Amino acid sequence: MDGKGIKLFRLFGFSVRIDLSWLILGFLVTWTLAAGYFPSQYKELSRGAYWMMGVLGALGLFFSIVFHEFWHSFVARKRGIQMRGITLFIFGGIAEMDEEPPDAKTEFLMAVVGPLSSVVIGLIFLGIYAGLNKESVPVLLTGVIRYLGMINLILAAFNLVPAFPLDGGRILRAALWAWKKDVRNATRIAYQIGNGFGWILIFLGILNIISGHFLLGIWWILIGFFLRSASQMSYRQVLLRKSLEGEKVRDFMKKEPVTVTPDTSIDELIHHVIYKYHYKMYPVMEDGHLIGMVQLQQIKDIPEGERRSKTVRAITRKCTEECTVEPDEDVMHALSKMQKNKTGRLVVIENEKLEGIISLKDIMNLLSTRIDLNTK
Repeated sequence: MDGKGIKLFRLFGFSVRIDLSWLILGFLVTWTLAAGYFPSQYKELSRGAYWMMGVLGALGLFFSIVFHEFWHSFVARKRGIQMRGITLFIFGGIAEMDEEPPDAKTEFLMAVVGPLSSVVIGLIFLGIYAGLNKESVPVLLTGVIRYLGMINLILAAFNLVPAFPLDGGRILRAALWAWKKDVRNATRIAYQIGNGFGWILIFLGILNIISGHFLLGIWWILIGFFLRSASQMSYRQVLLRKSLEGEKVRDFMKKEPVTVTPDTSIDELIHHVIYKYHYKMYPVMEDGHLIGMVQLQQIKDIPEGERRSKTVRAITRKCTEECTVEPDEDVMHALSKMQKNKTGRLVVIENEKLEGIISLKDIMNLLSTRIDLNTK
């Protein structure tokens, strides 16, 4: 398990994870199917049979979502976008990208393949159901297959609603982007529609609660709030990207970072450096040369009784490509690297010399100042 959730398996090079929230969804789907849907469709089965159908239906839904997200990831990789993997959470799944689609065509292809894959797998399930001999095959199996065919078609239809960040909203954004040649404006329009659709779902949820369908109403309200939040976050990311477009690392880095020497004791590092500056990473310098870096996590692993005798040299790690950046690189590349490697600070190196430190906090602070001054 890591910060992204529980890793389950790899699928054609993509890591598939589940967020802990998906366990809630799995339980709710199983319960809804076992206690509501299947009993209403198939009478006089045992309670155990209904729960077995509920479990199989939830597992089938899980793999259907993985299949849907896999095709998003596959097309993204074919279009040159680095993918970190697929994570399932309480409202579905997400294909995790290191960067946004570079053009409208890539956005369209990535978006449209998701609903298409759901339609394909839905029709396959319904085709299998139609071809089964209902008299010889247990209803426990035929019922689940029919459900999976229908639910995949429903998911495809829902995803095609032109509300960002649903696939339909991304298709709309791609069309507006290609037409207006302005990704910011295209995202703003798609975001506004997504925001409005979120409010519609919230309203429908309230109506369902009033009419006595409490669980269904709660789900509509939660999905509505999720859509509003996700569309707003996506729009902010585009604004951030456009604000930082073309900016260089050297304009955001601190040119005289706090450094430590390899002969500094761990105890001295903690009390005279970390407690003073509160950073989680420090470059290690010896005779004017960068020899590596030390991070807070490495220090935490040293037992307290050994911190006076051990020095920084013992825990110094080399500065690898994952934790370094050059001063003339694009700031967005630095941000992507921070996100990918789950760090808030990168060492800035040029010709093997330490030039500075760039941090997520410094980037956000400078960007906020520029926005306040209404300048780029």
